[in-house]
Amino acid sequence: MFGQRLRLARKRAGLSMQALAGRVTPGVSAQAISKYETGKMMPSSAVLVGLGKTLGVSLDFLLGGQVGALQNVEWRKHSTAPVRDRAMAEAVVIERLEEYFAIEDILGLPPIKDPCAGLRVECVADEAAIDAKAREVRNKWKLGIDPIPSMTALLEDKGFKVIEVDLPKRVNGLACQVERADGTLAEVIVVARQTNAERRRFNLAHELAHRVITGTGTPDIKHEKAMNRFAGAFLVPREHLEEKAGGSRHSMPRMEILRLKRTYGVAASALLVRLGQADIMPKSAVERVFKTYARTWRGEEPEPLEHDEGFAAFEKPQRFERLVWQALGEEMISPVRAAHMLRCPLEQVERDIRGS
Repeated sequence: MFGQRLRLARKRAGLSMQALAGRVTPGVSAQAISKYETGKMMPSSAVLVGLGKTLGVSLDFLLGGQVGALQNVEWRKHSTAPVRDRAMAEAVVIERLEEYFAIEDILGLPPIKDPCAGLRVECVADEAAIDAKAREVRNKWKLGIDPIPSMTALLEDKGFKVIEVDLPKRVNGLACQVERADGTLAEVIVVARQTNAERRRFNLAHELAHRVITGTGTPDIKHEKAMNRFAGAFLVPREHLEEKAGGSRHSMPRMEILRLKRTYGVAASALLVRLGQADIMPKSAVERVFKTYARTWRGEEPEPLEHDEGFAAFEKPQRFERLVWQALGEEMISPVRAAHMLRCPLEQVERDIRGS
């Protein structure tokens, strides 16, 4: 475990073994670093502290035993994202999960059952099957066809660990399974803090798709496109969209699309694509709109939701914070540890305890 964490922290820092050996105090050789990473040797306490300082990670991260390897990782990243960005994201996620699992253990919470049990499929044959799977998940979770007020709250209620962290610019998020120290698996979805509400909701639905659909049954349907199709169908059910937009439209003005985007809390470009997928607008009409007034929508969101407006006000993970405050209230952790877990000043935690 230590060797894996050390290797990840070194990649995160963009250092070779030789470069790390040259920076750490007290000094060690590159051979020693290699032996640490392969589990053939453990560093002394002084070297361990020096490695943590040099790499900018805590000893809890280097020595943590709650989180095993991240399994079945599905990345939301730009094609240009370097290996270092990926390592940085993994390190941040592992550090936060160590704290998440620790607070669950402190409170004695039982393992959460697999939220996708009975829903996973190995392949989908066509686009209709993708839409059908989105409807099936909605039906099993008793969501009806109305817009989902908060994707974050929904996934947390179903047992997903949803984590909001600062990620490298070219990494938007990821989904994975994590093996805990007791052998149980946890489903984890990570979102970048800097992502706007419209894209965040779509990303969460996209990551849910990865946990439900593990492959496609035809080379004509690319895997990521299938995940996007599921996300659109899950957030914007065809039946509800037909009620709001009408069953058949030859075209649609800009303001109507912006009104609909606020109805569902999705990006205007995603809403426009969904209108074509639902056969409400012809594909040719959708393409024409993307070439005219919507030509910039894929790169720049028109009239984005404000931080505290509508859906945006509810798209923030709350379960971890709630558990920390519960443990603090039961005097199972100290205010100092709570402040560290919540990433806020101790003075603020103490004010919140006193209520003034």
